[in-house]
Amino acid sequence: MAWRLQGSYFESCSCDVICPCTASLSFGATRDYCRVTLVFHVNEGEVEAVDVSGLTTAVVADTPKVMTEGNWRVGVFIDAAASDEQAEKLGAVFSGALGGPMAALSPLVSENLGVERAPIEFRAEGVRHSVKIGDAIELEVEDIVPFGKEDGQPAKLAGIFHPAGPELAVAHATSSKVDAFGIQYEAKAAFSNSHFSWAA
Repeated sequence: MAWRLQGSYFESCSCDVICPCTASLSFGATRDYCRVTLVFHVNEGEVEAVDVSGLTTAVVADTPKVMTEGNWRVGVFIDAAASDEQAEKLGAVFSGALGGPMAALSPLVSENLGVERAPIEFRAEGVRHSVKIGDAIELEVEDIVPFGKEDGQPAKLAGIFHPAGPELAVAHATSSKVDAFGIQYEAKAAFSNSHFSWAA
């Protein structure tokens, strides 16, 4: 096995309430574009014998209304706490160069906006998730627990094709600031997965 990652994930995009693109990339976003930040915190992981546990990576994308049309613009943040070797290995995973879920999306990317190292503060506490990435991004999202549901479990979208797994909790942004790689938007819709698992 060349690499494996396990950890917590959340995203927030410019769509209203629930992003149609998450149900299927062939559905149009609620605006004329989809702008999204995908945040992956590695609780435990190893890439080609290099330990990457405890590090966070974020992917920022600007896509057309219908994502399957391609022409995605994508930039990547890698945790400043990573060593040069760790950053190189994480960059290879998140570019899709080492296979895995991101490799399935790479044909849709037409413009690589670069990779930046930045301090990343990631938190996941129950139904709340947040990240601060340098001065560029501050996001907070909260999983949606449906009215009348007494067990406190969030609503979920299941049976989907998504890099963070086939089942995601439905969430919404409670705070938003995104200005990175020339991409700016107000985050609204969100999803999370407290147990994503990748291997290739």
